[in-house]
Amino acid sequence: MNQYAGMSQDRADVGVICDLRSDTVTRPDEAMRQAMASAEVGDDVYGEDPQVNRLEATLAERLGKEAGLFLPTGTQSNLAALLAHCGRGEEIITGRDYHVFKYEAAGASVLGGIALDPLPVQPGGTLSPDAITSAVKPDDSHMPVSRLLSLENTHNGQAIPLADVRAMTDAGRAAGLSLHLDGARFFNAVGALGCSGPHLAVMFDTLSICLSKGLGAPVGSVLVGPSDLIARARRWRKMLGGGMRQSGVLAAAGLWALEHNVDRLTEDHARAEVLAKALRALGAGEVVQSTNMVFFTPTEGGNAALQAHLAKAGVVIGAGENGPIRLVLHKDVRDEGLSAAIKAFESYYS
Repeated sequence: MNQYAGMSQDRADVGVICDLRSDTVTRPDEAMRQAMASAEVGDDVYGEDPQVNRLEATLAERLGKEAGLFLPTGTQSNLAALLAHCGRGEEIITGRDYHVFKYEAAGASVLGGIALDPLPVQPGGTLSPDAITSAVKPDDSHMPVSRLLSLENTHNGQAIPLADVRAMTDAGRAAGLSLHLDGARFFNAVGALGCSGPHLAVMFDTLSICLSKGLGAPVGSVLVGPSDLIARARRWRKMLGGGMRQSGVLAAAGLWALEHNVDRLTEDHARAEVLAKALRALGAGEVVQSTNMVFFTPTEGGNAALQAHLAKAGVVIGAGENGPIRLVLHKDVRDEGLSAAIKAFESYYS
């Protein structure tokens, strides 16, 4: 499944009632824009932007880590982390369907000379601890040096339970691996699991936290971890072209999001449950729901026709030619938009 299939569309925003393609489509609300407009700024490459410094320190402290690093994108945040952890000829063990392997253009290999060993992802979004142990290479000059285990939570919307995360990270630690978490939707996972951020974060050396998905900031991710490793990642950020100047206007949006938009993520989860229930009632295909995501696989296909029908009702979805359609709830989908989406699905299958 390619979750990005059929995402881009030639359309005008006028008339769109509900956009379910991704939680990346969220836009800053007026209060967030005001926070951005009034942000005190400085040159972040010189370490002089007060908003960026505050954002990095706030998220690091919130997750029990020593330091943070603000980056433009989640892809760059993950890449800077992987490059900071690993040298050329070393290896990352990860999941075949995890984002760092499947959707980030093999950046660690292309730019860092790092090998990626992808393991099968189990139905719950986990890797087998035994498979992790078996994937670690012996000290043999014919093989790369296994250095890092990279996991993700959530995975396809699934919040992986703490016990399962612990089993994977324990296997990695026992094999001498460092640990990174692609936590693009970290706070969705925390909300669904009913735990605190540090309870999940403590299992990893580094975590990449996205601000521009469910949290609703326009751009940015924060990498948190030990001070020495974050210092290496900061150097990599510069080499990757991610050193920004007066970026406090963006960091201010992230700070606003952390203060106001974390607890409300459970509202997205609840609306996803409502949408899943309505789709199941149609009996038109398989429906799987976790956190803020619903995966709908029409029994008779016809994804493109469904997409076109919904668009006429002001409901936007991403849909390839066949297979599961990912529907993502977010802060810009309120009850009115959800109701419009459900009615549009019902009218198509009536």
